[in-house]
Amino acid sequence: MSGHPGLTTHVLDTARGKPAAGVRVQLCRVTGDTRTPVTEAVTNSDGRTDAPLIERGSLKQGTYELTFHVADYFKGFVAAADPPFLDVVTLRFTVGDTSGHYHVPLVMTPWSYSTYRGS
Repeated sequence: MSGHPGLTTHVLDTARGKPAAGVRVQLCRVTGDTRTPVTEAVTNSDGRTDAPLIERGSLKQGTYELTFHVADYFKGFVAAADPPFLDVVTLRFTVGDTSGHYHVPLVMTPWSYSTYRGS
């Protein structure tokens, strides 16, 4: 995995069968009750951020939160509820092996979501 970045994400809209462009993503490091902002990005036309959220050499062990602001994305579609059912989706996960690549995608519809550790 020597060429892989440390932490990346990808947002897929399975209701429309497309990558979700324009979703604001925030990354925080969590220590106890404290959330420290690391970076913020917006997904591109492929549903990915233009750069890794954390480069491989900068990834540290610990707990992180990815927060996806999905309500604004779903407001643009007639099929979505008004107001949208999902507003913000937060995924909390732990990094143990900093030599690996952590790809944490969000797979969503206007009414549900899922995630997994991808490659």
